[in-house]
Amino acid sequence: MKRIPRPDLSPEQQSLLEGVRVRPIQPHEAERFDQLIATEHYLKSSRLVGRHLRHVAEWGGQWVGLLTWTPGAFNLKLREQWIGWSAEQKKRRLGLVVNNSRFLILPSFHVPNLASRVMKLALQRLSQDWRERYGHEVLVVETFVDPQQFLGTSYKASGWTLLGQTQGFARKRADFYLPHAHPKQLWVREIRPGARTVLRGRNQPQTLREPQAGQVRECPCSPEQLQSMQQLFDGLPDWRQGDCDYPLSSLVTVAVCAMLCGVVLGQRDLAAFARNMTRQQKSLLRFPFLGRGRYRSPSETTFFKLLSRLDSRALEGALQRWLDHRLGPRHPRDDRIALDGKEQLNSQGFQSVSAYSVRDDRWLGSEPVAEGSNEIPAAQELLRRLEVEGAIVTADALHTQTETARIVVQERGGDYLFTVKGNQKGVQQSVRQLYAGLERAFSPWASSTGGPDL
Repeated sequence: MKRIPRPDLSPEQQSLLEGVRVRPIQPHEAERFDQLIATEHYLKSSRLVGRHLRHVAEWGGQWVGLLTWTPGAFNLKLREQWIGWSAEQKKRRLGLVVNNSRFLILPSFHVPNLASRVMKLALQRLSQDWRERYGHEVLVVETFVDPQQFLGTSYKASGWTLLGQTQGFARKRADFYLPHAHPKQLWVREIRPGARTVLRGRNQPQTLREPQAGQVRECPCSPEQLQSMQQLFDGLPDWRQGDCDYPLSSLVTVAVCAMLCGVVLGQRDLAAFARNMTRQQKSLLRFPFLGRGRYRSPSETTFFKLLSRLDSRALEGALQRWLDHRLGPRHPRDDRIALDGKEQLNSQGFQSVSAYSVRDDRWLGSEPVAEGSNEIPAAQELLRRLEVEGAIVTADALHTQTETARIVVQERGGDYLFTVKGNQKGVQQSVRQLYAGLERAFSPWASSTGGPDL
């Protein structure tokens, strides 16, 4: 949309407002950018801490404005009230808030409306620029304005909201704030409509659901869900001797939650997932309390021992009870079971055979493939403990074996539907003979000739 010319602006000034553009700086421009901030900005400092982004506004090849974006302040009572999130939500989602720590219109370009125009253009691209650099969007921006220096007019014109004044404390170290008797105005703005609703919502914001490398997923389970899950794992046999820092049921609960969140199930990933849990979650899982709201989380070694020594059959039974608790008993007409073998991701060749309900994709059990063996003995062992009476068992051609069929029919009281491939010559010939006999078995004259000729 073309801007309506202002009669109080010269043609050059009007051209500046219409032609100004905002972009991230290039690496080779950082030194020039920082020098301008240090010489022209009233704070005289270009130091940026943590994740940050530098924007430059330019027109006709000339720099007219500079902006820096840094992580949101750690603790702001007015902001927390404005968003309405809990302390734990703030801990997990503070990275979605960024601070406009520097905003400078260079002295030669003090044109009416230029500051608000530059801010509008910067906010339009800020979230995408942050995503390209750090792997996630941002939802809310904040800034501090010194009322002794400025009125905050450009922020007000750009749709920012003045929440009030800070209390006049500065954070010096992780746990200490010192008074400086110089409170500032706190201005905030949603980058997109409904951003505050997302930040205080029950579900994890979409932009954080696919973490980049090095980021750790958060556990979304409520205390009630964790407690219910832990109770189902209380009966698992514990191989450990003496007093243990972590209940076995708690460790298994962490592993199951991590699996449901898509965490790669190595001991390092599990340890990171456990460390990232909230204080309330750690307390409920009975992690050792260290004082001052801190809990010791299980180490990689602890999870390595869990993964290598836990009774897999007992775990399977507990998981089946959990499924019954969450989904209810299996449907009475659930009469089709599929067997499938897979190599596990990130497992260095570990294979297993699993059984699933065809009706609702429900997991029914798994059996590991022994080293140096194949899926056939594992599938047979799995079938011997499954409830398959009255059901039809399906599998691929690898499992078209006499012994597997016998287990299904004679031992377990089920039926089977197995695939036959061209390289199974003997089985293929037997099927052809049986199929030919079936034609006569169901012919109108079969009963008068004494039954089918099989």
